Amino acid sequence: MPSEKLRLSRDRIVTAAIEHADVDGLGALSMARLAERLGCGTMSLYRHIANKDELVVCMLSAASGPPPVAAQGADWRAALTDWSFGLWDVYHRHPWILAASAAGPPTDPGQLAWLDAGLAALGGTRMSERDKLAAVLAILHFARGAAALAIEAPADGPDYPGLMRSVIDSDRFPALASALEAGAFDDGDDSHVGEFRSGLDQLLDGISLKV
Repeated sequence: MPSEKLRLSRDRIVTAAIEHADVDGLGALSMARLAERLGCGTMSLYRHIANKDELVVCMLSAASGPPPVAAQGADWRAALTDWSFGLWDVYHRHPWILAASAAGPPTDPGQLAWLDAGLAALGGTRMSERDKLAAVLAILHFARGAAALAIEAPADGPDYPGLMRSVIDSDRFPALASALEAGAFDDGDDSHVGEFRSGLDQLLDGISLKV
């Protein structure tokens, strides 16, 4: 039987950490719990990973996976749409990424690959490099916020439209009253996905003015 030292590897440790965070959240992850999951001593982990901070960076890089590859002949809008929904899927598969990557701009290879792909989608446009980065970051922040709201929304939450109707005074909040009357707050099938697509389309419409 191979020794513990031979059985352990950085990849195996990172994979186990991602599985743990997917189930219990990043806050529940510790080197001690990870060692228990892997059936080894805590100090054995430090032969491969310096500390938890380094572990989280490795997790972010691995869990992100490769970004979508733009289809042959796809225009910038189609490429950015696929890129955005790719992010949406990543955040839903690994919700802990939202908290782990909130501290600052991406620095790990996995997330940098996503940022590079987003910028590449605008490569054939006449936008300046600064405008490309601003556009991609705007979509990134929107995707993060929309995914967080969708993930945290209770499955059997209160009747929000009904609650709104009971408290909104149309004289005081005319714009909200108009949106409520038009059914903007009503949930439909896959409402979170629909809201994400609608918001994304508006962002892309704005970007198209600079392309």
